[in-house]
Amino acid sequence: MGSADLLDRVRAPESAPLRLGLRNLYILPTRFGWLWLAGAALLQVVGIQLQRNGPLLLSFLLLGLFLLALHLTHFNLQGLVLDCGAPEAGFAGAALPYPIRLQVPGRCEGLRLRLGDGPLEPPRSFGPGEHQLALTWRPPARGRQRPGVVRLQTSAPLGLFLCWSRWRPPVEQLVWPAPVPGPVRHLPQGQQPARRDAAAGTPDPRREGSDDWQDLRPHRAEDPPGRLAWALVAQGRGKQVKVFADPGADELLLAPDPSVPHERALEHLSDRIRRLHGQGARYGLALPERLIPAATGTAQRDRCLAALALAR
Repeated sequence: MGSADLLDRVRAPESAPLRLGLRNLYILPTRFGWLWLAGAALLQVVGIQLQRNGPLLLSFLLLGLFLLALHLTHFNLQGLVLDCGAPEAGFAGAALPYPIRLQVPGRCEGLRLRLGDGPLEPPRSFGPGEHQLALTWRPPARGRQRPGVVRLQTSAPLGLFLCWSRWRPPVEQLVWPAPVPGPVRHLPQGQQPARRDAAAGTPDPRREGSDDWQDLRPHRAEDPPGRLAWALVAQGRGKQVKVFADPGADELLLAPDPSVPHERALEHLSDRIRRLHGQGARYGLALPERLIPAATGTAQRDRCLAALALAR
């Protein structure tokens, strides 16, 4: 069993922050390290058989460097502290950055990182202090997801040993449904929630008695007096009634399409919300467990997508 296989079999701790030390660091010779050790052993045999001091001294030098590399490689990771940042939400299936804070007590050379099943990053060097890293992963589904295991390893300075550790970040990342174009349900205007300004007690300028009207029509007996254009009545132009704009005409209340599977319907809503946000439209969301009134802006987009991510 190689060191790479052992790396995947080691149990990953889940605490945060995590300090690397003797209990959670593992080290084994690399292939080059085993060749180095075999070469030192061969020189020992040659020196003994030929009774020459040169091969013996060279074998002792190789063994000394071998032992020195063991400690230097281990010291590269010893004392490092791993902690989670605040991950931002994103869409399922897309490459999402997962923030990690790395505290380095001393110089760290040749550090390579990998998150989940992704590829190992190229070797990097870090000086003393705190460093902000962003490892990329692709969540397969919506909801609150954990990104998997962080693998970190180094073989510096001589490449004779591979020192590694594993860590499972405990902080979850909110993953929105993948945006897939498709049909969504538009609820009728009568089923839309009350306007925010009316619920807060703020008078709507487009209600009866306001001067913000769009057209006039002849008066009917059932029309309330507040809709009469009294200025025209005073001018002797007859009784005319003001026609006001529909306060919810420019609002959309989205809901899952019952004709498609539930998960697919949520993906369709995710795509529609993304498009409406890009157009600056005013929209809301109606789910069986939650109703979000119509609004605009980034906060409204995040609120609706979060509701889709956590929908039952």
